[in-house]
Amino acid sequence: MRKPQGYSYTTFDPALGEAGFRPLLPITLDYQDRSIQVNGLLDTGATINVLPYQLGIEIGAIWEEQTTSLQLTGNLAQFEARVIVLNAKVSDFETAKLVFAWTKAPNVPLILGQVNFFMEFDVCFYRSQLSFEVRHKKQA
Repeated sequence: MRKPQGYSYTTFDPALGEAGFRPLLPITLDYQDRSIQVNGLLDTGATINVLPYQLGIEIGAIWEEQTTSLQLTGNLAQFEARVIVLNAKVSDFETAKLVFAWTKAPNVPLILGQVNFFMEFDVCFYRSQLSFEVRHKKQA
């Protein structure tokens, strides 16, 4: 059994003090022959992973080639979204296929949600310690 990988929360607004920290996970996303290293917001309340439009372009995806659309909810409901599957690498864990709602919404972070990030990885949050641990389900 492989040990979980530990991470610290990241501050996004120092003026908020301890409330200004978020669980951002370094992750490498691969699509066809391109890859990018980004930080994804771990969001247990998000139904699906969300890929910002610009990151999809950076990784070489073509909007028109993604033919399966889906309807997002909440503050993203007004924006068009399409399904895209990417390979994701966290730490030195085995690569996982993650399904994303690639959205044209501006100023949205990369969101790692229930479908299917939390189906592939176990995460333990220690908010009072500003840390979290991640383990791939195949190595639990």
